[in-house]
Amino acid sequence: MINAKDSKNTFYLLNQKKDIPIVFIHGVGLNHTIWEPQIDVFDNTVLAYDILGHGKTPLNKDNISFDDFSNQLISLVDELEMKKIHLVGFSIGSLIARNFAAKYNDRLESLTLLCSIFNRNQEQQQIVKDRFELVKKSKTLSKQALNRWFTDDYLEKHPNTYEKIRSILEKNNMENFLNIYQLFVNHKDNEQFEKIKTKTLIITGEGDIGSTPKMSENLSKVINNSKVKIISKGKHLCSIECADDVNMAIKKHIQNAWAKKI
Repeated sequence: MINAKDSKNTFYLLNQKKDIPIVFIHGVGLNHTIWEPQIDVFDNTVLAYDILGHGKTPLNKDNISFDDFSNQLISLVDELEMKKIHLVGFSIGSLIARNFAAKYNDRLESLTLLCSIFNRNQEQQQIVKDRFELVKKSKTLSKQALNRWFTDDYLEKHPNTYEKIRSILEKNNMENFLNIYQLFVNHKDNEQFEKIKTKTLIITGEGDIGSTPKMSENLSKVINNSKVKIISKGKHLCSIECADDVNMAIKKHIQNAWAKKI
């Protein structure tokens, strides 16, 4: 297991194995450690990294865009000499993955979008804006987020997970967080979806109120060669709460993508 920084200061964890690497992109306010349930369960090499302004990766500009995040990722995989990757993005990480896929489709062996927003209605948009304004005013991250991300039963049985995620959230640089969270709030689904041609899996939890199953179904309609997997009893962070189901879905997706190449 390698923990390191690339030449542009992106911090990453690399679990070197074999086959085409799987690259994981975390969500806003989090860091690469949320992928612990995924790091060692795949036969492939796994790369998890801290996006700009998160974890141990700095953010050196005020006006941040999704192109900046895609540039970060292409620079990292180029430096690690990864010609092809399986890309998995969670929440805002899925929006980064969508942006990346539209620009660098030829570098992808497969794409997995985990808990990805799409075509939010007016009410859903307002809820997200209100949350942003609350954080902006209070300068603190609400613990209510964890209740949206996990089921009550899971949090009750796994207090250590609650404390881990809460600790990650509290360590955020608030200025960086707000700059990047605003990208999520204002996102308009303006990716060039027609340029995403790689085999795509769209996953969400059946109880995810932010990136709903309906959003996943609608997103699948605009991405060719895509399919949807709804995780039973899962909420937003189903990659942790329902890790076995999510990991199995990703494994099957990667195997199917590879089989198409043979």
